[in-house]
Amino acid sequence: MSEILKPVKEGKVREIYDNGDSLIMVATDRISCFDVILKNVIRKKGTVLTQMSKFWFDMTEDILPNHMISTDTADMPKFFQTEEFNGNSMMCKKLTMLPIECIVRGYITGSGWASYQKNGTVCGITLPEGLKESDKLPEPIYTPSTKAEIGDHDENISFEQSIDVLEKQFPGKGREYAEKLRDCTIALYKKCADYALTRGIIIADTKFEFGLNENGEIILGDEMLTPDSSRFWPADGYEPGHSQPSFDKQFARDWLKENEGKHDWELPEDIAAKTIDKYLEAYKLLTGKDLV
Repeated sequence: MSEILKPVKEGKVREIYDNGDSLIMVATDRISCFDVILKNVIRKKGTVLTQMSKFWFDMTEDILPNHMISTDTADMPKFFQTEEFNGNSMMCKKLTMLPIECIVRGYITGSGWASYQKNGTVCGITLPEGLKESDKLPEPIYTPSTKAEIGDHDENISFEQSIDVLEKQFPGKGREYAEKLRDCTIALYKKCADYALTRGIIIADTKFEFGLNENGEIILGDEMLTPDSSRFWPADGYEPGHSQPSFDKQFARDWLKENEGKHDWELPEDIAAKTIDKYLEAYKLLTGKDLV
């Protein structure tokens, strides 16, 4: 019988295990909305997140190396060679994670739309007048945030503030790292958004996380362009002027908003089922394959 291992860190959705010179990141079937972990288990969700991240990591290695080593549990300790971990686990390089969430917005929606309606800006960036909800922006914008602990909210910050945050942890490197994060975030988004459009999906916005490897090089980490970290809209029927249907957890968020005060952070079974159906549909559209 294999040794029972315990995660060294648990996030809202992921559990991280120490594997000596590497980490094993397991995407669970938990779902979080508005920084709260819901009571539901969304079956197969963790596998969608891991396999979709693998797909994008493979596609973008020419822009920036990433932390992925393997998603095959045969490469992992015996503890992980069970049905529970099959498909939803990724062995990764150890990184010193940078304390910035790198958000890129290609379309105006969500909190960005709410901010624009108030004062014509998103995270302090002035945008053209006359934009409608869900409009494509003239160019993608980079809107970093701080990383929150579980239960807290991330805080939007300006690019200049991101330099200060990085400088505190890495003296003398703040501006260099901030510029690299911004440039890589935009480059990754542009390549993947262009590809997704050919597959019938608009990537409205997303977030990336980066870390430093043992040589001090910036590496892409965490997850990448999943329905948890991105807004995916169907390109067919896209029409600015209102919110768009989505392939991501916005569907669950919308239900929670509409039923505020009545749900106790639990989705009805039919809403949970429709949520995973949307994740699976997005996976098939983007990769051309059914999730096995």
